[in-house]
Amino acid sequence: QVQLVESGGGLVQPGGSLRLSCAASGRTFNWYSMAWFRQTPGKEREFVAAITWSGRDTNYPDSVKGRFTISRDNAKNTVYLQMDSLKPEDTAVYYCARDRTPFDNVLSTSPLPYDVWGQGTQVTVSS
Repeated sequence: QVQLVESGGGLVQPGGSLRLSCAASGRTFNWYSMAWFRQTPGKEREFVAAITWSGRDTNYPDSVKGRFTISRDNAKNTVYLQMDSLKPEDTAVYYCARDRTPFDNVLSTSPLPYDVWGQGTQVTVSS
């Protein structure tokens, strides 16, 4: 059973930066596209970023484009989310997720195609 473990969350001032990491178990990490979502109480899970299994393509919503960068190191079984110019509205629990389909080049913004999720890491942007 594949497990995903996020780390790197915390409290940061507006305008600051954080880098989240998501470490995956197993030997097939490089077969799967990965994504980051976030969620605040009472709201649906929101798409933040995704990267194909090869690392060649990425996808972001307008709300984070130009501020967040997703990347992966397949040798380390890890996907990262570099978050710069953070805003209070970025405050949320951040989750990484794995696509259910190997070698899928379609980067969905819906949580439905992702079948393995981490436990989440809290990011709080506040002065």
